[in-house]
Amino acid sequence: MPSIKKNKIKSFLKSIYRVFTTLFFDLHLILNKWRGLPYFFKTIHEYNKKNKNNTTFKLTYSALYPMLHERFDDAGSAKGHYFFQDLWASEYVQNHEINKIIDVGSRIDGYIAHLLPTTEVTYVDIRPINKFHKNFISKQGSILKMPFETNSVVNLSCLHVIEHIGLGRYGDKVNPQGYIEAIEELKRVCSSGGRMIIGVPVGNEQVYFNAHRVFDPQTIINLFSPFQLEEFSLIDDSGSGVIKNASIEEASKCKYGCGLFIFINNA
Repeated sequence: MPSIKKNKIKSFLKSIYRVFTTLFFDLHLILNKWRGLPYFFKTIHEYNKKNKNNTTFKLTYSALYPMLHERFDDAGSAKGHYFFQDLWASEYVQNHEINKIIDVGSRIDGYIAHLLPTTEVTYVDIRPINKFHKNFISKQGSILKMPFETNSVVNLSCLHVIEHIGLGRYGDKVNPQGYIEAIEELKRVCSSGGRMIIGVPVGNEQVYFNAHRVFDPQTIINLFSPFQLEEFSLIDDSGSGVIKNASIEEASKCKYGCGLFIFINNA
């Protein structure tokens, strides 16, 4: 019981911190910036001292550009949902030699960028985007009303999108059943024998308004029925990598994992 109470308090404090950083500022980032000030002034002095006889790249105080917190950060961010999800999905596309795919709203600067050198991507989003690569085709449209005929799409992907539908986060209409309608529309356009690459948050089922929903993985499997589940993999709460062919039961115990699904339309 004490452990359960402690976890509830911890979860509540995290919620307060999320709200505070959204409305005001990230306290941790501010502290690291102030922490970096002494080092910044120290390096100004060192640079001027070592560069005093050199006219090239002479330091001028009107051109100061303080970057104060990066030295406390890691070298990069090789972790989390998007990083490993995008690698998993793009690897699947490449391994199955898919040269054309329809994508709905996935991350352009991750998954889509991974695909474009070898795969033609038709990208569907409610927001317009200009063509920036020879293999990139943009179609403005909604996941609730896809611009494709019924049973016409052979390969389709939709990563970290379904959980947002109907929460109003992106200016869409509030609809508590939006995620169900989105899945039904994805199923409508998928052809017989077609496949879908899906990524959504999984774990203890909850809506975190207005950011996203977290689904029990079995909920997603049930909603995509009668499509066959070819693969279920998981990025767990640690966000440290993909667990291939993961346990549905273990995934449902996550707080905020990422479920990676491959569905085949065998109807």
